[in-house]
Amino acid sequence: MKNRMRMLVAAFGIVCGIGLAFPVQQVAAEENTDDTTQDSAVIPEHISIGGTDVSGMSLDEANAVVQQYVDQYQDVTFTLTADDKSIEADGDDIGLCAKNADVTERALNYGKEGNLIERFKANADMQAGKEKDFSISLTSDTATVEAFLNENKSDLVTEAVDNTVKRVDGKFEYVEGSEGVTLMTGKSAVKIADFISTDWDGKDASIELLTEKDEPRGTKEELATIHDVLGSYHTDFGTVINGRTNNIKNGASRLNGLVIYPGETVSVSDAIGPTTAENGYFPAGSYENGTTVETYGGGICQVSTTLYNAVIRAELEIVTRAAHSMIVSYVEPSMDAAIADGIKDLQFKNNQETPVYIEGYTSGGVIYFNIYGKETRPANRRVDFVSEVTSQTDPEKEYVPVGDQPVGYIETTVKPHIGYTARLWKIVYENNVEVSRKVFNNSKYNPSKEVIAVGIGGATPEAQAAIGAALETKDDATIRATVANYTPEAQAAAAQAAADAAAAQAAAAAAAQQQQQQTTTTPSTAGTSAGATSGTPAGTTAGATPGTTPGTTPGTTSGTAQ
Repeated sequence: MKNRMRMLVAAFGIVCGIGLAFPVQQVAAEENTDDTTQDSAVIPEHISIGGTDVSGMSLDEANAVVQQYVDQYQDVTFTLTADDKSIEADGDDIGLCAKNADVTERALNYGKEGNLIERFKANADMQAGKEKDFSISLTSDTATVEAFLNENKSDLVTEAVDNTVKRVDGKFEYVEGSEGVTLMTGKSAVKIADFISTDWDGKDASIELLTEKDEPRGTKEELATIHDVLGSYHTDFGTVINGRTNNIKNGASRLNGLVIYPGETVSVSDAIGPTTAENGYFPAGSYENGTTVETYGGGICQVSTTLYNAVIRAELEIVTRAAHSMIVSYVEPSMDAAIADGIKDLQFKNNQETPVYIEGYTSGGVIYFNIYGKETRPANRRVDFVSEVTSQTDPEKEYVPVGDQPVGYIETTVKPHIGYTARLWKIVYENNVEVSRKVFNNSKYNPSKEVIAVGIGGATPEAQAAIGAALETKDDATIRATVANYTPEAQAAAAQAAADAAAAQAAAAAAAQQQQQQTTTTPSTAGTSAGATSGTPAGTTAGATPGTTPGTTPGTTSGTAQ
């Protein structure tokens, strides 16, 4: 037998060497191709994909052919049914695609892959001009199908309504739920993909989805265990009616009446959100990037914070909690719990063996949360939580020149926040004696700078330069003193003072000039002798100055020419 195989191999070698030497040489050469050659390669002649000739096409061109093949079925209608209900989907809804997406690479590498005999045969067929068609197999993308089914499952199945309780006039009343149907989205997505791959004829089709019965949770006996207050907390938010107070009231109402079964985890963001206008939320202040901005749902963190403090006093398990980026005013540091859609969340788990009930409401500008359940802790045991600040960082000041305000305007436009690091201690008492003290959480709050606007509207270039130089010092006293020098009032007073000084100077100059003129134009006295005039006018007393009363002291000049 071994000898016979050797003879066949030898004979085959002869055939290859004589009759079909070129294909073998081609195969050998093609084994040495690199990525660059692959990128520039084209599909051999006589090759088609899905019935379309792709000879001489690049890989990208062939991929476009495959996509065109898939696209021709995108408008086909798939009727998806479950629980005596149905919805319609097209090819795009179910992610219709090529199952054998590598078909273009197989076509490109035809005659270059496989063992020696397979490559030899492929090259021989191509040399002989024999046509080769690569079929396209279709399927659906299961992830796309799951997303589509989850989005539309309310139109397909009626889900179970859990048995629950409601609190009326301080008492709990049992509320019976109802049986429902659960859509098995994952298994249904696989079923659709298998149908497309194996049974679909390319035309409109109907597919029955997979479901299972869904029984309501909570028996009457289980829910009857809810009667004790496990934890309570409240915070003040004020009585002014605005967007923030409305958001707090809305958030509390969405959590009120929530029953959490043993082992169940609650996401507060999911329970109260999304924080959109459609869900009854208003724009209000919230923290973002170290400052306060207007966003829908602003103030909702006070809801999650108040609930957090009730939950930890009930000693339910905290799964996720995040501090605010900056300090808040309604609780002490490390007692807050921030939420932000898709970024921060408060999640907690019912670690009890019985259900718990959340009561949330607002009254008189105060938000309240009570956690009800079955109390199993000893009566002599209580817990307390104490905040401790471990470090403090003072905020910086930033002075900003504004042209829409006059010189002299200095106002804080962004209030500062002190930065803190803090921790929360959980303290356990038995018979009012401390038995344990542990760090419950750690928090860091960033400082935020105070932004102060300084008006330069109407300032002269000189004033702008002076104020700008003062702002660079970041010294409040220097800035305020400089600004005070260039206010309209100060400038007016300075101008008036300058004008007064100029007027006084001009008056003094004029007086001096007049005096000089008088000195220059006064006539000289002649013919006088010591102590007497050369001639005394008639009617005067000798030795007296003209015009004086006899007997008075004579003037300096004994006589003046008239």
